[in-house]
Amino acid sequence: MINTVFYENETEKEFEGINAEELCETLLNEALSYLKCEYDCECNLLITDLIGIHDMNREIRGIDRPTDVLSFPMIDFTSPCDYDCIDEEDVSIFNPESGRLMLGDIVICYDKVIEQAAWYGHSVKREFSFLILHSILHLFGYDHMTDEERIVMEGIQRDILNNLNITRD
Repeated sequence: MINTVFYENETEKEFEGINAEELCETLLNEALSYLKCEYDCECNLLITDLIGIHDMNREIRGIDRPTDVLSFPMIDFTSPCDYDCIDEEDVSIFNPESGRLMLGDIVICYDKVIEQAAWYGHSVKREFSFLILHSILHLFGYDHMTDEERIVMEGIQRDILNNLNITRD
């Protein structure tokens, strides 16, 4: 499988000791394997600050506060990972240059990653990985609006992070 993450950091801050693009590609590859996705895929990852994510959250979702992560899926899955809904002739979801399935966009707030890692008492890498993976699952149609959905999504997140040995320790 050839999967690609297009990475952009609009802050002047870097996560110490973490190659963000490489980490996202690792998480994407593990998620695609776990979710049994047979397509080569790509997604975009943008790192922003509190002001940037606050503005996006207000403008796009109508919620006037910063958040930790936003997900913008390209595919309207009828149910999570229902690959039957993918029309292989649909040029709006396949990159015409690479042929890869375009999953969508992930936006993560640098400041929230640092804050939440301290709050939860685990590493910045673990918090960043969790938010990336959480967003990737949203790109595949997973949600957590009901307890049942939340339990399923949390189980997948836990399995994938454990498979990569990215734990809370």
